[in-house]
Amino acid sequence: MATKKVKKAKKKSLRSVSHGKAYIQATFNNTIVSITDQNGDVLGWSSAGRVGFKGPKKSTPYAAGVVVKEVAEAVKSFGIKEVNVFVKGIGGGREGAIRALNSNGIQVLSVKDITPIPHNGCRPPKRRRV
Repeated sequence: MATKKVKKAKKKSLRSVSHGKAYIQATFNNTIVSITDQNGDVLGWSSAGRVGFKGPKKSTPYAAGVVVKEVAEAVKSFGIKEVNVFVKGIGGGREGAIRALNSNGIQVLSVKDITPIPHNGCRPPKRRRV
């Protein structure tokens, strides 16, 4: 007869992180928020699609606020109190996400825009001949 080995679930040791970084990616189609520690290890993340929004509602400021609320709940066990915010993209959830961070008990120390800007960009299409 084979005996079953019972594996004990390892309890995840949560470290205390008081200061972190919040990355907000706000595109025209979605808003993604992730909170990391100072080394860049992700503590918690969420997106408007994951929260339950569909279609054009995903890029609204309200959806961004709901996303930040879920992320704040997820990282509450780490003890995050203050963050530096890095915003990427030009979607509608930019401002809403930053305001929601402040209203969910996380102090925003600085806001930096890291949206990529093309330095001349790609070659334009040829002129149309009719």
